[in-house]
Amino acid sequence: MATLKKTLLLTGASRGIGHATVKHFHAAEWRVITVSRQPFDKICPWPQGEKDHIQLDLNEMSHFDDVIARVKAKLAEPESGGKLAALVNNAGISPKLTGAKLVEANGKPRMGVLDTDIAIWQNVFNVNLFATALLARGLFDELKVAQGSVVNVTSIAGGKVHPFAGVAYATSKAALAALTREMAHDFGPHGVRCNAIAPGEIDTSILSPGTDALVEKEIPMKRLGKPSEVAQLIYFLCTSQSSYVNGAEIHVNGGEHV
Repeated sequence: MATLKKTLLLTGASRGIGHATVKHFHAAEWRVITVSRQPFDKICPWPQGEKDHIQLDLNEMSHFDDVIARVKAKLAEPESGGKLAALVNNAGISPKLTGAKLVEANGKPRMGVLDTDIAIWQNVFNVNLFATALLARGLFDELKVAQGSVVNVTSIAGGKVHPFAGVAYATSKAALAALTREMAHDFGPHGVRCNAIAPGEIDTSILSPGTDALVEKEIPMKRLGKPSEVAQLIYFLCTSQSSYVNGAEIHVNGGEHV
């Protein structure tokens, strides 16, 4: 008979914070089910990774009934016993100006209000906000059985104008913070906690040019954060050590928000 494990479902697992989070939970002997636009990369150092990976573009709203069914099928396996101990909504997209528009903007790729059309707004909000609500709603019963935890990854850009993050990304992350509060209110009476973390400048492959100057000027700790530091906070919010933390948005940015 398979040993019952605590199970995490993580979106946006293929790089950066998501990749570090998978490694941290795997080291703690959790089962990790991942969702990403990218196929599973065989260099990822955890067993069962390919079996427990779902390739999906979260922008495709019409596919959500299917993905919920696929996740539920995995959770029904003896290894997880129908329980979902943690849902981490980490996937996010932040479009940038390219080509002629980038030239017109003097090489500054940030997409402001005047640069952002309806298709971009819709795509960003689908991935960064609506997918979170749909996954949490669709998997609520499995979270309730496990008395589980939801962690939404927002951003420092949700609370202040950021030199690199565009308007659609920033407003979607601000909305995600509000959604976290609503989920904490709705899910809390059922024993499911919902919190958010708001990373700042984290040392990943998607850092924008000019980050070094921003770190020196804006961050009191004078350094980038490490993906592992974010993963540790996510893990804390998914365990009994944070059992009375609900509806919070925790800054993890070296003091950049102050």
